[in-house]
Amino acid sequence: QVQLVESGGGLVQAGGSLTLSCAASGRTVSRAAMAWFRQPPGKEREFVAGSNWSGGTAMYADTVQGRFTMSRNNAKNTVYLQMNSLKPEDTAVYYCASGPMAYGLVPSEVRYFGYWGQGTQVTVSS
Repeated sequence: QVQLVESGGGLVQAGGSLTLSCAASGRTVSRAAMAWFRQPPGKEREFVAGSNWSGGTAMYADTVQGRFTMSRNNAKNTVYLQMNSLKPEDTAVYYCASGPMAYGLVPSEVRYFGYWGQGTQVTVSS
């Protein structure tokens, strides 16, 4: 059974930083497509960052490009999302997702990912 557990969310002022963690069990993250999504209040879930396997280049949404960095620690079977220069519009519940290892384009659609964490709230105050 695959389980994803996010942590690291919280309340931060605009311009601040947070690092989210996603600890996986039942699946080796180095051989899976992993991604971060977020769901702002009253809006649909949207892609934030992802990579199709451990050695693949991460892809980012335009809204976070240059501010967020996704990384993996294979030894800990954990994926991270380093978020810098946070803005109030980054406020959302952030989800970690896992899907089959992909080749070529980085998966960015919700329907590709079969496993999801419970989400962690990130609130950025102005």
